[in-house]
Amino acid sequence: MTNNEPNIEQSAIDETVAWLITARQFKGPRQVLEELCDRLMGAGLDIYRAAVFIRTLHPSIMGRRFSWTKGVGVQMTEAPYAILDSALFQQSTIGQVYEHGQPVRIHLDGPDFDSDYNIADELRNEGASDYLMLPMFFSNGEIHGISWATRQPGGFLADELAAFEAVTPAFARATEIYALRRTAVTFLDTYVGHGAGTRILTGNVQRGDVQEIDAVILAADLRGFSRYTSQHDGARVVARLNAFFDRLVAPITEQNGEVLKFTGDGLLAIFPYEATPDLAQRCRDALSAAQTAQASIEAELNDSNIDEAIKCGIALHPGRVLFGNVGTDSRLDFTAIGAAVNMAARLETVAGELGQDIVVSGEFVAAEGGESGDYNSLGRFALKGFEEEREVFKPQ
Repeated sequence: MTNNEPNIEQSAIDETVAWLITARQFKGPRQVLEELCDRLMGAGLDIYRAAVFIRTLHPSIMGRRFSWTKGVGVQMTEAPYAILDSALFQQSTIGQVYEHGQPVRIHLDGPDFDSDYNIADELRNEGASDYLMLPMFFSNGEIHGISWATRQPGGFLADELAAFEAVTPAFARATEIYALRRTAVTFLDTYVGHGAGTRILTGNVQRGDVQEIDAVILAADLRGFSRYTSQHDGARVVARLNAFFDRLVAPITEQNGEVLKFTGDGLLAIFPYEATPDLAQRCRDALSAAQTAQASIEAELNDSNIDEAIKCGIALHPGRVLFGNVGTDSRLDFTAIGAAVNMAARLETVAGELGQDIVVSGEFVAAEGGESGDYNSLGRFALKGFEEEREVFKPQ
């Protein structure tokens, strides 16, 4: 066979395009890329490596790369935003595609081979003879990319190049659908939390939709931050606030808790449970998260250059949380409400008044069972919105 002989079953390419367009359910980029490569090889294309490059709308991830290698399968890597300014990206084929929206082809086995692209030497060392990167255009004008490599002598055939051109638009449509849903999930997880985001995506979008769950509630607030804000510029204030949240949120997440809301310089989080026997463990999880966060904040965030050190008060209380859509018909907030949430907030106020790092309710002490250590009573307090005084404790 010469490099110009047709070798592709056109009907198989047509079927592949139809499959990408009419598939009822997009299984995900890994599975679809693997099946796409299998279909193209079955149609007669000689490929050994492929990769898809997708930009994302994510707070910390610039994009994802899904790479397929014959006999190995698909692997995924993520790139941070910092890579956009790196020499690695500037000398990459995907960087050129993002900038110009034009294909990039590298003939790797020619006698006069010469390339400045950083992937060229890697491909030649793997025995590749030809490489093609094609732009994938989304309907909103975004440019993404898909690449192909072969080891066959002479590189890609003309009908192979035509096949890549034929499947790329359909693959871009399927990829865009998945990317849009992934973006929606990311935004909801980022701005309202995973649990609330899941409920929104499954249809809880009408005002008044409410679901009750049992959880240990954690309310936290910074003390001394107003003074710090008045003494420093906005950039430094925001950086310090973000650093505080980093130290506080990480142990909550590690204990399978979920942050529901950031409230200025504080937050509200929950540790859900489904059965009463799980309550004691979830109390211990919440207390462990609070203690870890306090240790981290104390060790890493307090700045000796300011007059008043920033402290954090945390309150813990178990109870029932109502997830609900609150607001107007056109502007809703998916929020947590209920007496238990109010109790946690009032306890945090007591923590601030007493200068305590962590306080818990009597209900928390009873539910936890004392396995995390003894608790000392701080006295009984009148809490706004509650008729009877409540006893407040601190863990030893």
